[in-house]
Amino acid sequence: MSECTHDCSSCGSDCASRTEPQSLIEKPNAMSNIGKVIGVVSGKGGVGKTLVSSLLAVSLQRMGKNVGILDADITGPSVPKAFGIHQKADACEFGIIPAKSKMGIDVMSVNLLLENESDPVVWRGPVIAGVVKQFWTDVIWKDIDCLVVDMPPGTGDVPLTVFQSIPVNGIVIVTSPQELVSMIVEKAVKMAKLMNIPILGIIENMSYYECPDCGKRHSIYGESHIDDIAKQYDIPVLAKLPICTDLAKHCDQGTVELFEGDWLDKAAEEILEK
Repeated sequence: MSECTHDCSSCGSDCASRTEPQSLIEKPNAMSNIGKVIGVVSGKGGVGKTLVSSLLAVSLQRMGKNVGILDADITGPSVPKAFGIHQKADACEFGIIPAKSKMGIDVMSVNLLLENESDPVVWRGPVIAGVVKQFWTDVIWKDIDCLVVDMPPGTGDVPLTVFQSIPVNGIVIVTSPQELVSMIVEKAVKMAKLMNIPILGIIENMSYYECPDCGKRHSIYGESHIDDIAKQYDIPVLAKLPICTDLAKHCDQGTVELFEGDWLDKAAEEILEK
């Protein structure tokens, strides 16, 4: 028998001295005070995950909660753009101070650290994952009732790092009506179950277009399959967002906090109750 290295994580022996694997959860900054941590995920890109993260944060704040957004999409950071934030994040001897939106939402994104916000982030996976972890350990999230984590699409390094390193209370899965996207959603659902992360519900973006003249709803991207998937995995559908040109304009102009609509109010309420 080989000599014991005391590293049970890489050992297959079933000995009496074997210890349980240690938790990989990282402690937040000593000055942080965080309530719930909600991850917003998607199986693939282009379904409006950042839009949902931003709208959800605004809806929570309108309910009187102190909200922060951790932009974990390191190679495609767009949260600052939606909120019209162009200033850099500040720092002090105790850690990094997130930027504040016009309405007071704390935001941390790699774009707030780059010399030019249009500079590409050309980093390998482990470096990107390390930066996301630092956004939790080094940033001072002070008196935050709900921290929304906008994660990159897919089931790669960053979602795995977030699930292992940050005490996520639950996730919201974002999808769109196409059948192909619905299939990808199942991968996100299965990953969350594999990691024992509670799934709070599914939000379908670009669900329909409502004619401003007659009020009739049109399924631009085809009929939705989200209800069938939600039923299959016993997950609630929290909201179905329409295609809305005004909403898109607000995101482009950095005024997402001024959007008019109650599409995510129910979702925000359910998240706070769980």
